[in-house]
Amino acid sequence: MAFGRRRARGSLLQTAARTAVITGTAAATSNAVHGKAAAREQAAQAAAAPAVAPVAAAPVAAVPATTGVSLSTIEQLERLGALHASGVLTDAEFATLKAQAIG
Repeated sequence: MAFGRRRARGSLLQTAARTAVITGTAAATSNAVHGKAAAREQAAQAAAAPAVAPVAAAPVAAVPATTGVSLSTIEQLERLGALHASGVLTDAEFATLKAQAIG
């Protein structure tokens, strides 16, 4: 033979079994890598998103009609106060939004 001796190849069954093992290993490795990447991404998103506790609505006290403040304005001020108390709004932002709400 011009190109050298040919090696004896295994049977078709051995070749199929070897291919199945290689494919299975590659699939398992790929799934493990993608699973770890997804877990890291989910952890990063959870760390980046601030944890905001739900704020229970306080009962609205009766407002005298002489103040000229509507119920929706009072509700808006309560929400702003809750956001300020939870730390979402700074003092300056709270004061600005409160002045706009009172108008």
